[in-house]
Amino acid sequence: MSRETAVSLAFLALLLALPFAAQALDEPFYITLATRMAILALAATGLNIALGLGGLVSFGHAAFFGIGGYAAGILATHAFNNEPLLLGLPGTNQMIVMWIVGAAVAGLVALAIGLISLRTSGVYFIMITLAFAQMIYYFAISWPAYGGEDGLSIYVRNAFPGVNTLKPMSFFLICYALLLAALALFWRLRDSRFGAALQAGRQNPVRLAAVGIAPFRIRLVAFVASGMVTAVAGALFADLNRFVSPSMLSWHMSGELIVLIILGGVGRLAGAVAGAMLYVLFEFVLGGMTEHWQLFLGLILLAVVLFARGGLIGLLAGRPRHG
Repeated sequence: MSRETAVSLAFLALLLALPFAAQALDEPFYITLATRMAILALAATGLNIALGLGGLVSFGHAAFFGIGGYAAGILATHAFNNEPLLLGLPGTNQMIVMWIVGAAVAGLVALAIGLISLRTSGVYFIMITLAFAQMIYYFAISWPAYGGEDGLSIYVRNAFPGVNTLKPMSFFLICYALLLAALALFWRLRDSRFGAALQAGRQNPVRLAAVGIAPFRIRLVAFVASGMVTAVAGALFADLNRFVSPSMLSWHMSGELIVLIILGGVGRLAGAVAGAMLYVLFEFVLGGMTEHWQLFLGLILLAVVLFARGGLIGLLAGRPRHG
């Protein structure tokens, strides 16, 4: 077992232990805090597929995060009000259906965005993904049927077969299981021939094309998969807060996901987990001291960029990403 793998497993074990310790101490708030960590880690893991493996600095992943959230909110609202959706289809309060719908819609949107944005690179790619995300954000604001600028409430947490999702620990375990599944997908992609081609395209797309592999198709598949994983996290985030708002679609959310990956380690298996845990910890501890807590987070982020390029995982592991 490599040192990086050991560090990654340690972070996953720590995240799993946190809610059990909170339950033993009768502190349910900390279970919710751990759930937030798991959901943000899941969203960042989705982005890490595009950013960490493909070098695609997307500033529009909040669009997929918000699509997942709105899929959950809209389906739950129609089920609660017993109102049919388009074409007379019923709403539902089943989480699994929401994840599938959210991921499918986000995948189609990611496909459309990717077909256009992936023909560019660098700052042009960043700005095009940002522009698409902002279009979806302003569409949500101007959509009065589902709350518009005020957002959309989910009155009762949605259901999962055989599980009481109203219990904080049960909901955490669902989120944690999905995080593990996303990390398994990330690991499988990274160590597969597809992942090798994706990373080769990030370093030298011309050479990759010369051996008969189209960089555009490889990146498009990664971009779509990335958006679908992030959408599932958005649906969970909506269930956690029992509320969906356009803020889930804003560029601030995209920036937050990038910050998580940089803090934890770009391209690292558990980089998103470490980054999410660190971010939520700062938000909770420093946010309780001052409303300007993000200033201190910015200083830490600057230190990571300058002195710890591998993020927290790289700093503790002390080895290259694939070592």
